[in-house]
Amino acid sequence: MKFGQNIIAKNAINYKIMTLNKASEILETLVLEPTNKSENTVYKKFLYILNELKIREFSKDEIESIEATLEDLQLEVNHENRKRHFKKSLSKFEDYLRLTFFLTSKGYYTNRYAALGLSFGLLFGLTILSNLERSLGFSLGLIGGLVVGSVIGRKKDKEAKANGKVL
Repeated sequence: MKFGQNIIAKNAINYKIMTLNKASEILETLVLEPTNKSENTVYKKFLYILNELKIREFSKDEIESIEATLEDLQLEVNHENRKRHFKKSLSKFEDYLRLTFFLTSKGYYTNRYAALGLSFGLLFGLTILSNLERSLGFSLGLIGGLVVGSVIGRKKDKEAKANGKVL
C-alpha cells in the first residue's frame, strides 16, 4: 500500500458521519444554553425538523444522504457568529429536504405565494387600477394580490399536508 492510500484509509476509519441523533444532541445542548430568543428559535426549528425526520421512514440510502448533508453543514464546529451559521445551515437543510424529498415546512407555500401575490398585485395596482387615485389603486392591488396569493398558497399547503409532505 502506498503512503497516500494509507492516510486515506486511516481517515476513512476515523471519519464520523453526523447522524440525526448526534445532530439532535448538539441542538438540544444549544437550546439549553442561555442565548437570545431569536437564536433559540432557530435551534428549536432545526431540532423540530430533525425529530420529524426521525419519525419518517426512509431507505438506508436516503438516511445516508441526509446524514452526509448534515455533516456538510458543520454543526459541530464552533463558529464566530453561531446564530448566522445555524440560520444559514437551517435554510440549506430545508432547501435540501424540499428539493430531494419534496418535504416542506408548515406554511411554506402560503409564504411564497403571498409574496408572489404582492408582486403581481403591485403591478396590477399601478397599471390597471391607475385610473383611480394613485395610492388607492396601489393599495387595492397590494391587498388583492396578497389575498389571492395567500389563498392559493394555503390550498397548496393543504395538498402537501394531505400527501404527507409537510414536516
